[in-house]
Amino acid sequence: MNAKNRNRMGIGALVLSAAAVVSIAQYEGYKDRAYVPVPGDKVTIGHGTTQYPDGSPVRMGDKVTPERAMVLLKHDASRFEQAVKRCAPVPMHQHEYDAFVSLTYNIGDGAFCGSTAARLLKAGDYAGACKQILRWNKFKGVPLRGLTLRREKEYQTCIGAAP
Repeated sequence: MNAKNRNRMGIGALVLSAAAVVSIAQYEGYKDRAYVPVPGDKVTIGHGTTQYPDGSPVRMGDKVTPERAMVLLKHDASRFEQAVKRCAPVPMHQHEYDAFVSLTYNIGDGAFCGSTAARLLKAGDYAGACKQILRWNKFKGVPLRGLTLRREKEYQTCIGAAP
């Protein structure tokens, strides 16, 4: 293993940390009834779930308990972990992995897999890939304060500066 990858773990050995699960839950918030986060977005429930484990979409009128919302979050996070592993199959520090899974949870696997961040990770440019997180602060081209704040926290996590 070369010097720049020292102390990074093979991607197959990484799992989302408990701290990252809590962060995602905080970023997403909790809603017990289905809603549309911003006009034009997908119907969402719980902690950002848009699709149930059986593949069916969340629909307006759906309800969820806090416990079930956490189960859905873990299911969703697992899906997005697999996307990060598939699209950026490189060694990472835990904090880098947590940040990229959190990003992917929010933007989707297709967006992450086609992103400059994934390309830079595969090229070994970890600092550049982390910096790309900051670019994902818009919805339909419009910067959103909540996304800007989330991306700054994810970036700080990615570079290992988050508490």
